[in-house]
Formats: sequence, C-alpha cells, structure tokens
Amino acid sequence: MQGLAVHYGGIRAVKGVDLEVPDGEVVCLIGANGAGKTTTLKALAGLIPAAAGSVRYAGSEITGLPVHRRARLGIAMVPEGRGVFPRLSVAENLHMGAYSRTDGAGIVEDLDRVYGLFPRLKERRTQSGGTLSGGEQQMLSLGRALMSRPRLRLLD
Repeated sequence: MQGLAVHYGGIRAVKGVDLEVPDGEVVCLIGANGAGKTTTLKALAGLIPAAAGSVRYAGSEITGLPVHRRARLGIAMVPEGRGVFPRLSVAENLHMGAYSRTDGAGIVEDLDRVYGLFPRLKERRTQSGGTLSGGEQQMLSLGRALMSRPRLRLLD
C-alpha cells in the first residue's frame, strides 16, 4: 500500500501509510491505542474505504475492490472482537470461511487440518459459536480464516 489515508467523517484516522509485505514475510504493526492499526488492517481487507492512496496485492490494484472480491483473491482478516456467527455451529462457522471455494475434497482436508490445529473446535463442532468461551471463539475465528486458504492473513 502506498499513501493510504482513511477518514471517519471529518476525523483523519490514518494518514499516508506506506507498507510492503513480501511473500512469506511476517509484519507486525505496533502502536498505541488509537494509532490506526485496526483501521489500516480494515482498509487492507476492504472493510472500510481508503480516502486516499492505493492498495496493491499480488501485482494488482485492489483499492476499490469490495471485501468479498479481496477474500477471493486470498486476503483473510481475523477481527479483534472475534466476529463469529453466534447462532451457527462451529462447523457451520468454519464452512463460512470456505464459502467461495468449490473444491469439496480440499474443504474437507482443510477442515481436518483446522480441527487438528484446534482439537477443542472438533469437540465442539455442533455447538453454537456464540456459546464458546472467548478463547474458543478466537480459535474459531482464526480457523474460519484458514478455511479460505488465504495468502495474506490479517490478524487484529
């Protein structure tokens, strides 16, 4: 991203952020509360619009793309507040992460992989997401993101 700016009404939340993340790299945004870390991630994911600047991903300009199109390109965000679907079961929440995929065998394989990473989710696969503990909901949120096979994971 280059020169990213995000406004909430008349409030400038992010001003002129430049960031490059090469394939295979891990980057961490560090700053005080209110510094714009979450806002920057939301703008990358397409959850909020950029007021200025550009976002490029895998060599393409994606600044104006909606969030669902960015997800199909391989960008997944794990939100700070977990954001599980409270009335859906654990298994249904995980399948939501694979909503745009059509490879049934791959989805089953990835579901097994997520259950291997988070055995507690497998134990609770029929339980509603909203009844899980906070830590279990965080596991579910991360597992759901992994189900999309993202190339870029944004963890808030």
